[in-house]
Amino acid sequence: MWVGWIEFDILLGDVHSLKEKRSVIRPLIAELRRRTEASVAEVGLQDLHRRTGIGVAVVSGDPAHVRHLLDHAEAVVLEHPELTLLAAHRKLQSSGDD
Repeated sequence: MWVGWIEFDILLGDVHSLKEKRSVIRPLIAELRRRTEASVAEVGLQDLHRRTGIGVAVVSGDPAHVRHLLDHAEAVVLEHPELTLLAAHRKLQSSGDD
């Protein structure tokens, strides 16, 4: 079994409140879930209205498939001009890696 995850540090565009932040983040999370069929959640920086951390996690029997899905998730984020991707940290691990 292979587990992979990627965590995005994202700067939001013209957002002035946590309510506006939610209106940007919720559709992005839904799109990532729909287009990658991965687990997706806001995982950091919840108290800041112009920054967010979004995590995407994938499990597969094939490491190439995990890499492909994580690459696709990053491409989805980059498709949004209203967002600036500050960093993306990823990890791929086998269940045999103890």
